[in-house]
Amino acid sequence: MANTLYMVVSILIWLLKPAVALQQPGLESGGRVGNRTRRDVSCRDNLEYPHGNICCLNCPAGTYVKSPCTRPREKGRCEECDYGTHTEHANGLRQCLKCTKCRPDQEIVRLCTSTQDTECQCKSGWFCVPDQACEVCMKCSRCDEDEVEARNCTATSNRECKKGRSPSVSGPAGAAVIVPVALIAVVIIVVIPAVCIWWRRHRLTDSQRNPPDGLKDELGYGDDRSPEERENRENRRVSRPHLIQCRQPEEKFRKLVPVNGEESLRECFAYFEEMDINYHKRFFRRLGIGDNMIKSNDHLQHEDRIHSLLHVWMEKEGKDASLNDLLNTLLALDQRLTADKISAKATGGGHYVFEEE
Repeated sequence: MANTLYMVVSILIWLLKPAVALQQPGLESGGRVGNRTRRDVSCRDNLEYPHGNICCLNCPAGTYVKSPCTRPREKGRCEECDYGTHTEHANGLRQCLKCTKCRPDQEIVRLCTSTQDTECQCKSGWFCVPDQACEVCMKCSRCDEDEVEARNCTATSNRECKKGRSPSVSGPAGAAVIVPVALIAVVIIVVIPAVCIWWRRHRLTDSQRNPPDGLKDELGYGDDRSPEERENRENRRVSRPHLIQCRQPEEKFRKLVPVNGEESLRECFAYFEEMDINYHKRFFRRLGIGDNMIKSNDHLQHEDRIHSLLHVWMEKEGKDASLNDLLNTLLALDQRLTADKISAKATGGGHYVFEEE
């Protein structure tokens, strides 16, 4: 019985061998494997893009795919991006990307071209941290009276403040350094300008030492006059005071050159907060700012009003805006000391340098 069963199984195996041979993977599923190979196209990264069952070469930056290739490893028809659109890298896109538009609280750092998108940043006095969602720029904070600025406010970081007048130096050694530095600063900012002003006002020009004959009577030159002549001379001095007001020629500042273009000028706006408030309107009128614009900023705090009106002036002047014009305007208002302080801070802060003579 066992032998008979063994023989039946052997005969069945022998009969089924041709059918198994016909079902080899290369025969039955050859079509499916071939179709799967054609569907799963593997193109080279950053060089090609898939189109149907083939790989086409990417179009260069600044263009897009107008029509794809018809044979593998070839480039289709590439078309240049229209105005207001761009592609920054080689690509297989069917249309270019739209250029970014800066928000009202931002300014354009770099214009959009066919190969690069618009670059925007927050306006001066405002910031936005890059690694956070920036829906709107935030106003830079101000240091309190008992704080000093440790880091300037930029378009990507807020102003940082620290307690005390010199956060990096402390103790007896720090005091030994602070005192001489403070004295030098006082001499540079206060004493030297004051001495210069005194000297300028009291020096005599050649014309004052040797005035014309027509002015000698008014200025009291000569000791050989009678009492009656001297009395007549004094009466003429009272009635014609303008003859004794010999005006010194107006001194100009040594020209300053910005280190970082318009950004250097904006960084110096904070120094004008020290300007005498009684001169604000006259100062901005001389800069060509109308009374209506000046009045429209009266509701702002002192510092914000200064910054706002200086930005209005800067936009009005455009590329001609210059710190030298602001300093000469202060000089015209007889605010030489304030102008000297601002000039010293602009150069001491690394925003400006003196023009080489």
